[in-house]
Amino acid sequence: MDVLTWTIERRMQLAERAEVLRKELAETDAELARLEAAEVVFGQWAEAADGGRQSLPSVEPRPGPAPERVVATPGAAGMRLIPDREEGMGVEALAPEYRRIMEIVTTAPGPVMAKDVALALGRENTPGKVEPVRGQLRKLSDRGWLSRTGSGRYLPR
Repeated sequence: MDVLTWTIERRMQLAERAEVLRKELAETDAELARLEAAEVVFGQWAEAADGGRQSLPSVEPRPGPAPERVVATPGAAGMRLIPDREEGMGVEALAPEYRRIMEIVTTAPGPVMAKDVALALGRENTPGKVEPVRGQLRKLSDRGWLSRTGSGRYLPR
């Protein structure tokens, strides 16, 4: 076998392997994003339940005053974590992690990239840590909270 044939075959093998790895990485990133969303929802639940220290309510009715009214938070019972922005709506309508992202973007001296926001959140500068932030920025942009430039940078509206 000559060198050219071997090189072509090896390149094709590596291209196939790279495609398999890209698909695996995309699946891993998707699962990571789902788990991060679950962490946000659980964090909200734990915060609402006094840090998760409250016991679950008993099925049997208890004597005494009526139970407190439960106020739904974003992400609870199918509510969106990021509502569509309306005139006069403040960042208080967002989940805590999204409020932090908005704070980072609004205090930046110019447009920011997902990796900049990830670093400001204390995450590593790796694709697995930056991609979920990119998704969060995209959601904020799609719902009117941020503006996206053509180069993938984000600005406050």
